[in-house]
Amino acid sequence: MRSLIPLLLLAACSASGGEAAESNAEAAAQAGGSGRPFEVRPIATFDEPWAMAFLPGPGPRALITEKKGKLKLLWSDTGRVGNVAGAPAVDYGGQGGFGDVVLHPQFARNRLVYLSWVEAGEGGNRGAVVGRARFLEDGNRPRLEGLQIIYRQTPKLSGRGHYGHRIAFGPDGKLYISNGERQEFTPAQDMSATLGKIVRLNDDGTVPSDNPFASRGGATAQIWSLGHRNPLGLAFDGSGRLWNIEMGPKGGDELNLVERGRNYGYPIVSNGDHYDGKDIPDHSTRPEFAAPKMWWTPVISPGDMIFYSGSAFPGWRGDILVAGLSSKALIRVDVDGTNAREAERWDMGKRIREVEQGPGGSVYLLEDEAGGRLLKLTPAR
Repeated sequence: MRSLIPLLLLAACSASGGEAAESNAEAAAQAGGSGRPFEVRPIATFDEPWAMAFLPGPGPRALITEKKGKLKLLWSDTGRVGNVAGAPAVDYGGQGGFGDVVLHPQFARNRLVYLSWVEAGEGGNRGAVVGRARFLEDGNRPRLEGLQIIYRQTPKLSGRGHYGHRIAFGPDGKLYISNGERQEFTPAQDMSATLGKIVRLNDDGTVPSDNPFASRGGATAQIWSLGHRNPLGLAFDGSGRLWNIEMGPKGGDELNLVERGRNYGYPIVSNGDHYDGKDIPDHSTRPEFAAPKMWWTPVISPGDMIFYSGSAFPGWRGDILVAGLSSKALIRVDVDGTNAREAERWDMGKRIREVEQGPGGSVYLLEDEAGGRLLKLTPAR
């Protein structure tokens, strides 16, 4: 890895537009077609795709969620796509609908798939849930069987934003779930709610006895970290550390190293401001809150993130790849231990919702919204 700019200097440059502006200009120049280190091939088109998970075995094959409620199976890179029966009914609207899909670490043995989605509640309220089911294939008739909800965000609210609901398994075998604060600010600091938190569960939805607040019971026992706004990416690095990426308010998108029991400060502190222009104190004013490892102003609107570990792009190994929504970009973040800096940014021309590493180390992107394409990135020839 290259040597890193000190993080305080990086933050200052981001805010002032100095060194960050130069970096962005370089990235923009690299995005001009021949300067990109990859070739892009469209594979298939979807209706508001949100997440994907590659299946083991020949392929590549992948499960792909569509926000309106369909679960799709990509049979191969030829672009053949079919429906998976047994998907849950979702409450679609705003930022809500079908969300994430991940495989159990022992999927080859138990066939368990984990899904997140938004469900309707009483009185017009709604909230995100996580369920699991077995993925079965009978010839050309893939289906989910035995779908069971194992987790619900608390409380349900009436709005349709900031669900978060990204899910990831850790090297400890535990299930981690991100929860947005549902655009209500204060729930992120409310220890009786799971909104604005990252929670940690056993794979069956029960609470691990070593969670930081397990002795308190109820929703509090599920909490792993708090003070998050809209965490839309969860990923573990090669050393088993959990990172998250989240949308800030007006400025201040964050990349955080997520540690047991830590408070990340929202809405008390943020490196952005409220949309009405009111100031939010920066992290530097309240050192008791965990500060981001890096942040973006102007924002990139992150949709997801992964740590790259493949062989197709050896220079990216150990680095973070970020899917950019408003930035319409794929962003590479150079990581050295627990330090991070933006290294490269490639204009993809469309909002990017999801980034995943596929078989053989190729990188796959899902474009956002109706007509969103699945793109395969391979090394430039």
